[in-house]
Amino acid sequence: MSLPMSFQDLLKAGLLAACLALSVAAAQGAVVAVQPGQSIADAIRGARPGDTVQVARGFYAENLLIDKPITLQGVDRPTISAQGIGDVIRVSSPDVQIQGFIVRDSGIDLGAQNSGIFFQPGSDRAVVSDCTLVYNLFGVWLEQSRDARVVGNVITGKRDLLSAARGNGIQVFNMNGVQILDNNISFTRDGIYVDVSSNALFRGNKIHHLRYGTHYMNTNHSIWENNESYLNRGGLALMEVRDLTVRNNLAWGNTDHGIMLRTIQDSVIENNVVAGNGRGLFIYDAEYNIVRANLVIGNRVGIHLTAGSGNNKVDGNDFINNQEQVKYVAARDVEWGRSKGNYWSNYNGWDQNADGIGDMPYEANDVVDRLNWQYPLLKLLLSSPSIQTLRFVARQFPVLRAPSIVDKSPRMQPSHQDWRRWSGK
Repeated sequence: MSLPMSFQDLLKAGLLAACLALSVAAAQGAVVAVQPGQSIADAIRGARPGDTVQVARGFYAENLLIDKPITLQGVDRPTISAQGIGDVIRVSSPDVQIQGFIVRDSGIDLGAQNSGIFFQPGSDRAVVSDCTLVYNLFGVWLEQSRDARVVGNVITGKRDLLSAARGNGIQVFNMNGVQILDNNISFTRDGIYVDVSSNALFRGNKIHHLRYGTHYMNTNHSIWENNESYLNRGGLALMEVRDLTVRNNLAWGNTDHGIMLRTIQDSVIENNVVAGNGRGLFIYDAEYNIVRANLVIGNRVGIHLTAGSGNNKVDGNDFINNQEQVKYVAARDVEWGRSKGNYWSNYNGWDQNADGIGDMPYEANDVVDRLNWQYPLLKLLLSSPSIQTLRFVARQFPVLRAPSIVDKSPRMQPSHQDWRRWSGK
């Protein structure tokens, strides 16, 4: 049976509760308000770690330095402009959050990496969310820190400069655990530039009207998913990496390539749509990867395979209406479709037992294919006995046969039932 609390016990309990309340309030920090005509920089200097500097809607011509862990919060999207000088915001502290601003007009010094928001090394757990970064050389620069998040921002570069004179939308260098989510990036040099990093997540970004949607190097154990890269020179350029998952991305209308896999190993490329690019997939010096269930449609070249790249598992993909399904020059055949055949829209075989699998192997580069691309009017005769005879003779006499991609179990129907919506992209 419990005894009633004494007056002293009640007093101690009350004091303890009051202390806890004060400690929680201190942890949450104070709110420092900034109105138009006041200085954001002065408010930051006067703030304490953990405080929120809350900026009202207005125009603020300042270069800001954040050197303590605070939250910089915009109300109704105030504008901070560097007016063409240096960085708009430079951060030299961990645990800084910046949200809800228009950040614009950095300098144009590539050597100094002038940026809309520049995070110096050691700025761990940085967050940039719901900002519009416009007319900056680099949008967001992240370097040598951990667990940064860049979420839901619109980033547009200095489109009046030549591409080579611009910076990148988001620069990720020597980072661990970075998350780049749901951003819209355009008119910078490269949308997302990534180098020497690990354990990164890139999800839900739209990257367009750039040199490369992403220029991605030396970054292992990471994920690219649900991004859309379009109307660039190159879509996703993924180079010199291991253990990368590339899934559910859209890459369309890029003049050079949709997805480049260069010197990449032990990675999975699956369920992507690659449509209307110069080259759909450009696979160069890539080994021991899984390429499966992708829709490769309407590209000038469906897959350009070169520099080895023979030890990959390529299964269950749909290759539809590419002008040239596969561009492949090598000394030996490469077999695809070992576990599940691919669909080829130009397959001319038959399926006598109606099991959904072609009765003859598909070969990507026989004599008829090469003549077809060299003389496009030949397509009018593809069903003629003479063309079928030429194809048969070429397969019977190896002297006429070039090494090819061979799919021994080609599927008769595509897996992607909605493929027509990507025609003409």
